Amino acid sequence: MKKIIVFILIILFTGVFLEVGFTQQNYMNIKVNNKNFTVVLEDNKTVKSLTQKLPITLEMSDLNNNEKYCYLDFVLPTDSKSVRYIKKGDVMLFGNNCLVIFYKSFTTSYGYTKIGYIKNSNDIEQVLGKSTIEAIFEK
Repeated sequence: MKKIIVFILIILFTGVFLEVGFTQQNYMNIKVNNKNFTVVLEDNKTVKSLTQKLPITLEMSDLNNNEKYCYLDFVLPTDSKSVRYIKKGDVMLFGNNCLVIFYKSFTTSYGYTKIGYIKNSNDIEQVLGKSTIEAIFEK
């Protein structure tokens, strides 16, 4: 009986450790004006390469009253696709070095590489505002 209990405990603890590791790999945070946003990350080469560069602080400019963008000092691998519809809270890469946070939803004909989406983007438009922001990206 003791062997069965020990075996069950080993399985449970192994599952906990695997889940903790999985969770850490699939999220990053963006901090703007002391507000933290949790980004659920895609599983692709772009994300893996970007997260290796973290933490990074970016000065992001406004474009079209619906997004913040910044050209990075480095390039990332891409898998650009026509997304057709941008959702408020999407985080994407335009080209191979332009990181974009969208704070409004709209249709588009442009192609992007998906990085992830902000888990709770209800107040993102108010936090990002219309001016240039400083955004801290970190694991």
